Amino acid sequence: MALIVLYCIAPFYWMVVSSLRLPTMGRDTSFWPNPVSFENYPAVFDPRNGFGRALVNSVIVSLSTTLLTLLLGILGAYALARLRFRFKGVVLSIIIGCSMFPGITLLIPLFKMFTGAYPWMPINWMNTYQALIIPSLSFGLPLCVWNLTAFFRQLPVELEQAAMVDGCTPGQAFRKVILPLAAPGVFTTAIITFIAVWNEFMIALTFGTDPSMYTAIVSLAKFTGAYGYDTPWGTIMAAGVLITVPLIIGVLIFQRRIVAGLTAGGVK
Repeated sequence: MALIVLYCIAPFYWMVVSSLRLPTMGRDTSFWPNPVSFENYPAVFDPRNGFGRALVNSVIVSLSTTLLTLLLGILGAYALARLRFRFKGVVLSIIIGCSMFPGITLLIPLFKMFTGAYPWMPINWMNTYQALIIPSLSFGLPLCVWNLTAFFRQLPVELEQAAMVDGCTPGQAFRKVILPLAAPGVFTTAIITFIAVWNEFMIALTFGTDPSMYTAIVSLAKFTGAYGYDTPWGTIMAAGVLITVPLIIGVLIFQRRIVAGLTAGGVK
């Protein structure tokens, strides 16, 4: 276990160490920066990089995709868990099957659609937020529906029936009784979806070709830095730290909720 942890932590440690070296020491291989320098971090936000705008874009796309995924996924999962209809298993299989296609296979048809190549969609959506958000639902929604369907199934239907006996409508019973109980599963799904969209590269690179629409990951891939024409290793590593650390902090803060959501229903 110690070797596995070391293997996982080593790249992140090297990224942090490289970001704390002098800009002129980007190729240094020492295991500790000497001297320690924070010059790379202001350089990340050099106007030529547009990294600040890219961070804003990443936040907008990730939050919007997560909220849409939860809104549609919660309703779909609840319907699949509670309603009785034929071929319910087939529907669930199709939903989870949609997430198994390699993401790159979706790019060409989506690119033609978003550039107005089809007569039934003559609108150009390139370099718009909807072009970055809607394709991301293709892997967020199946995950949400699959996880929450199992979560809703474990909640006794008698809870809703008791609420309706007390005067609640079916919608009120769902909103006031079932949804609060499903909070761990919803929260876990939200965190996983947010991280997946935050780290997404292919969709953001294909449909956000204008520098003003770059996400943080795409901006990092096109980094030029602020120090001459050499590859700015230290600045790139500093940008990587700024992208990664907020996610790590968020997971550490909410790890109990995440674990509770992933293990709920595992023991009766």
